[in-house]
Amino acid sequence: MKPKILSQAADEVLRVERHWLSRLQVALAQFPATDEDRAVLDRSIRQLDELFLLVVVGEFNAGKSALINALFGEPLLEMGVTPTTTRVHLLRHGKNFERVAVEADVDVFTVPAAMLEEITIVDTPGTNAIYREHEAMTRDFMPRSDLVLFVTSVDRPFTESERAFLELIREWGKKVVVVLNKVDILEDPEELVSIERFVRENVRGLLGFEPEVLPVSARLALRGKQTQDAEMLAKSRIEALEAYIVDRLDEKERVRLKLLNPLGVGLHLTGKYLDVVDGRMALLKDDFDVMDNITQQLAVYRGDMSREFGLRLSDVDRQLQIFENRGVAFFDETMRLAHFFDLLDRPRLEAQFREQVISDIPEAIEDRVGEITEWLVARNQTQWQRVMEHIRRRKEVHADQLLGEIPSAFEANRKELIESVGLAAQEALQTYDQEGEAYRIALSLKNAVANTALVEVGAVGLGTLIAVIASSTVLDVTGVLAATTMAVLGLFVIPSRRRHLKDELRRKIVEVRETLMTTLTTQYEAEISRSLTQIETAISPYSHFVRSQQQRWSETREEMASIEKWLKRQESEVRGL
Repeated sequence: MKPKILSQAADEVLRVERHWLSRLQVALAQFPATDEDRAVLDRSIRQLDELFLLVVVGEFNAGKSALINALFGEPLLEMGVTPTTTRVHLLRHGKNFERVAVEADVDVFTVPAAMLEEITIVDTPGTNAIYREHEAMTRDFMPRSDLVLFVTSVDRPFTESERAFLELIREWGKKVVVVLNKVDILEDPEELVSIERFVRENVRGLLGFEPEVLPVSARLALRGKQTQDAEMLAKSRIEALEAYIVDRLDEKERVRLKLLNPLGVGLHLTGKYLDVVDGRMALLKDDFDVMDNITQQLAVYRGDMSREFGLRLSDVDRQLQIFENRGVAFFDETMRLAHFFDLLDRPRLEAQFREQVISDIPEAIEDRVGEITEWLVARNQTQWQRVMEHIRRRKEVHADQLLGEIPSAFEANRKELIESVGLAAQEALQTYDQEGEAYRIALSLKNAVANTALVEVGAVGLGTLIAVIASSTVLDVTGVLAATTMAVLGLFVIPSRRRHLKDELRRKIVEVRETLMTTLTTQYEAEISRSLTQIETAISPYSHFVRSQQQRWSETREEMASIEKWLKRQESEVRGL
């Protein structure tokens, strides 16, 4: 459409308007928006090249068809006290009067009337939902209208049904003229003034602007035109409505409203889908917060585990300290001149050492290491359960949430990922063999210690290793047996051997401590890292989805907001034409 009266400024407005509406088409296609919404926008853009569309709406029995008949001075459309308009009627200019069904629920009337040379008038079914499909037809024409003629009657002005329909009109940003029909039934002129004021106040409160209210009597107007009764025509007040359509709704005004039509549609759709995008981003933000919370929880978990592991290592070290203290006390007590002959009884000395020094140390250390293993397995399992609980709650929170009734793969993909992550965690817990994990960790510890250069032993238990270390270093009494005099024994040999044995015991225990602590720490770090890596790997598909979707919808929102901004600017410029 490029009407002759378009100024250069208006021509530029039209060019820019097409550009931003085209960008909105692309954005809605990528969204994806509903087929219905994209079709509405496409139609509104195409109608820039079509005639001005004046859509007549209102409740059945408000007199819509009667009003149109009155405008043309003949009963073109069926009228009655029951819903008679069950199809949409398009009145267009033509040389002869004809009626043609062009769609399943649309008839086109061609009428040889000058009024229709620049305007198409649409008569719609009633809006008060006796037949819901009729109301749906009317709603379908709302986005396409350039001007809405809203017909209400003085006997039932501004009903709840009309209020609800006006809210729909407000959403599409349409220009509305209110026709107050059946004024002939009022006996007191003050009644009309009061009803007009009531309608103006309610429409202004609902739509936010002062409406044009034109009182008429369609019945008197039609009768007056048919009988050429001037007095009856004046009484019908139809001339004011005709003047509005013919004079005030001149070509310049029609162009302005025609340009506003797709802008209103575009702003309605950008507002609608910005709300949808904001809903999705809020949903993703909650998911993002959960992922961050899990990440922080795992970091705290690692720190807590390290601290508790240190305490548990202290229990192991305490057993080695007990071992050392017992050994030192044993040498101090046993390696004396007074016990010279006892020192010659090696089997007896070995038995005493095992009973008094080694005693329960090997079992105690193995118990402590076993406790560490069981603790590590149990804590890993608990952490898996916590992560799974986070995922389960996310699934439940939004299980029934609909995002603006927009069908898309977004929610389905998100639910599928949540379910897959939750299932992976559940399967990991169900297949988590505590005994098997404990055996695997204990075996790796035993092998790690046994493979050090500390002693020449095979794959033996930790307790056995302690016993071998101890007995192999303590009972060397060669120096004692080689002495020949009591004095030498008392002054030199026994004290020297006692110091040597105590030093040797301490050295061996230090080696055991370093080896054991290093091995336990290395294995602990490997196991905790393995467990955390498993958790992170399990949730990584969902984490990646959340982050990628957040980026996508941030970009979509930025584009939608930019389009909305420019459409509002265009709307302001068009209103100023």
